[in-house]
Amino acid sequence: MLVACLRRCLFIVITIGAVPLLAADDSTHNPGAVRLVLPPTLYAVAGHELNVYFDNVTLTINPKNYVFDVDCPRGSHFEQFWTYTPSADDVGTYTFALDVRNEQNEIIAHDECKLVVVPANAKDESDLTLLLIGDSLTHASTYSRHLLDLSQQPEQPKITLIGSHNPTGENDKANRHEGYGGWTALRFATHFTETARTGDYKDRGSPFLYVDENGEKQLDFKKYVTDVNDGEFPDIATIFLGPNDIFRYTDEDIDDGIEQMLTHYDRLIEMLQSKQSLTKVAVMLPVPPATSQDAFGANYRNGQTRWQYKRNTHLLVEKMLERYADREDQGIFIVPTNVNLDCEHNYPAAEVKWNAQAEGSGLRQNNSVHPAASGYRQIGDTLYAWLLAL
Repeated sequence: MLVACLRRCLFIVITIGAVPLLAADDSTHNPGAVRLVLPPTLYAVAGHELNVYFDNVTLTINPKNYVFDVDCPRGSHFEQFWTYTPSADDVGTYTFALDVRNEQNEIIAHDECKLVVVPANAKDESDLTLLLIGDSLTHASTYSRHLLDLSQQPEQPKITLIGSHNPTGENDKANRHEGYGGWTALRFATHFTETARTGDYKDRGSPFLYVDENGEKQLDFKKYVTDVNDGEFPDIATIFLGPNDIFRYTDEDIDDGIEQMLTHYDRLIEMLQSKQSLTKVAVMLPVPPATSQDAFGANYRNGQTRWQYKRNTHLLVEKMLERYADREDQGIFIVPTNVNLDCEHNYPAAEVKWNAQAEGSGLRQNNSVHPAASGYRQIGDTLYAWLLAL
């Protein structure tokens, strides 16, 4: 989830929607510029917490260098985030606006979106079938289990997950999906083997690829659901990809990397909506990394920096919003997965000595892109709020 290429740019500020961007150029670099982007809609459920972490929606090395100013009739504004647990009386639609100010109190970035609050009890408690497509964040099977747990509460839609992959095994047969560690949109769209849906997931081909009557390899959703769900299309398919697609890119080539990813992402969406399928597609925005370079050092030594990865992820979010927002009439929806994840406290950390000679020790983050269970549950909360709003 490397992101947001501010890459070589001039001090020329242009505006796309409400997001201040920099005009690209080969001569100058401006790392101090702030890029702010909010999703079109935030979703909240009565009795459940929603957060907007300011560092998650801006591109800046140190958010403490700026002042964040929330304008919203609901919730509370703290130093690093805005938080809101609505009551049943709060059901409705509001405006959420965020300004970023510099030391001179000048507004240097502004964006706003809708805040939709829905009741805790679903109007329709009928069964809902979901297909979750993703990488290691889905393979972990934690946010998917959280979805199932939430759906078991009174007055909730009963969720059934479909898929051929069940990493948790016999103890949790309902927790199924198509999430594989290390996978990309490219692999889902193009990688064919004769061992799809069987054997070790690292060696499998795409679960959606088949050889047609002409010997050509084709994505075929109808054949997939025939194989895994008795021919029934799911009500909703979510796509949660990005980290592996863009991890190694730099400012020089990130645009090309994102375009390659989204080309194959488009193919997956087209597949999900083809051949009489009425499946709605949820674009889950990729989440930011852990807040500390310590986590990247623990995982990749000198192989990647947190700043480059965050830049790539942020730019990917911008491009995904440009490409997929405002397409609800086409059955494509944005899930703002990226805003609600606490990247400081809900990523794994371990107690370690500060150094070989120090007597003291402390917590250091040690996983850069995979949240702790608490972080996965925040991802599940965001997806569930969107489901209830839908």
